[in-house]
Amino acid sequence: MPKLIVICGATATGKSGLALEIATRLNTVILSADSRQVYREFDIGTAKPSPTEQNLVPHYLIDICEPTETMTVADYQDAARVLIEGKGEEDRESSREFMSPLLLVGGTGLYIKSIVRGMKIPRVAPNYELRSHLESLSASWGQSHLYEILQQVDPKAAAKIHPHDPIRTLRALEVYYVTGIPISAQQGENPPNYPIFQIGLDCEPAHLTQRIAQRTEKMLQDGFVEEVDYLCRKFGEELPLLNTLGYQEIRQYLAGEMDLDKAKELTILHTRQFAKRQRTWFRAYPEIEWFDVEKSNLFEQVWQQIEDFLQK
Repeated sequence: MPKLIVICGATATGKSGLALEIATRLNTVILSADSRQVYREFDIGTAKPSPTEQNLVPHYLIDICEPTETMTVADYQDAARVLIEGKGEEDRESSREFMSPLLLVGGTGLYIKSIVRGMKIPRVAPNYELRSHLESLSASWGQSHLYEILQQVDPKAAAKIHPHDPIRTLRALEVYYVTGIPISAQQGENPPNYPIFQIGLDCEPAHLTQRIAQRTEKMLQDGFVEEVDYLCRKFGEELPLLNTLGYQEIRQYLAGEMDLDKAKELTILHTRQFAKRQRTWFRAYPEIEWFDVEKSNLFEQVWQQIEDFLQK
């Protein structure tokens, strides 16, 4: 039976660095839980592990999707389960590649939840024609109109969705109209039966802001502007991924909408806001063991807990 160690937390808390140390000592691999690192060519702005780091420790679930495609949570869950429960179980005895325990590392809470809680996710691909129709209704009558429809066809889902949340409202309606079954009847949890140890990394907000600023500066030094320029030229500025954190601000700089200092300032600000949402998400899960990344003996503290987990 596999064992899984999760390393989660807000952006810029040092998850990747700690994971590399632990994976090296355990002689195991890292499974990424980052919703943007799955896309090829989006490297610097997603803080994707460098080629050197990937050579040091095998990484999986990165560079598995084209930027023009959409990786759903269901897609991610399927791919991760194959590695954890499928191929991993077959190769575990003979290959370093899938030794137990495996490390699941990242800041995309929904990806991690899909694995550790065993989320039941409706396998409904995006229906763009239906979405376009629903979006037209919203544009003409307002988000409240779509929410009222959802209240009629799936009151249980509506009760869990904020009236001003257009993304989840649209998705719930999409699932209902495609399958004829309310999304609330297709959801739930089926937790895996293998042991899981969850490590959370955090620090004081002031320290996190400093870490975010340092990482943003390093991204720019590493060629982030050039990466965004290349991606805009290759895929076009309308590519949805180019409207995500960091890429949007640099794209606006390249379009002449602001200077580079302003783009950097906004990237830091928006990353701080994103990190705050991540912290709120992960703090809601009591099974996560938290560690302060500013402690000089961080690795020793974490390693002691891992040893205890592995001996159970």
